[in-house]
Amino acid sequence: MNGKLHLDKLDLQIIHEMMDNAEISYADLGKKLFVSGGTIHVRIKKLEEAKIVKGKRLNVDLKQLGYDVIAFIGIYLEKSSLYDSVAKELYKIPEIVRLNYTTGNYSMFAEIICKDINQLRFVLHDELQKIKGIERTETFISLEESFGRNAQVFKP
Repeated sequence: MNGKLHLDKLDLQIIHEMMDNAEISYADLGKKLFVSGGTIHVRIKKLEEAKIVKGKRLNVDLKQLGYDVIAFIGIYLEKSSLYDSVAKELYKIPEIVRLNYTTGNYSMFAEIICKDINQLRFVLHDELQKIKGIERTETFISLEESFGRNAQVFKP
């Protein structure tokens, strides 16, 4: 959290409610929290400027769009100092949707979403192997996502 911005109970309630339903109108959220829609608007703007709120996303069922393969890739780097340059190259691969710098066995851990195994093979073989600094990778294919949710850290 931004150390300069003091979050009060209303800020936390707004965040909590919008993490649950980002489509709620400011007017409806205001009614729910007993404040005006204008107050909600001002608070959301303040949270966006502080980079606590980073836009609103549409939750899409990727399987319905034909993306049937979710995989996780443990990436071993030749040297940990190569993280920044490798991360920039990985960012260019649109199938990689999440990348983390990690402790443990891997230097980096990536989530990748593909339409099929052939696309996964292409990304692993033709794209990842070309990146300087990657020593080797280990791939885990997800058989099922049991659930996905937002962190519930903002219980006011």
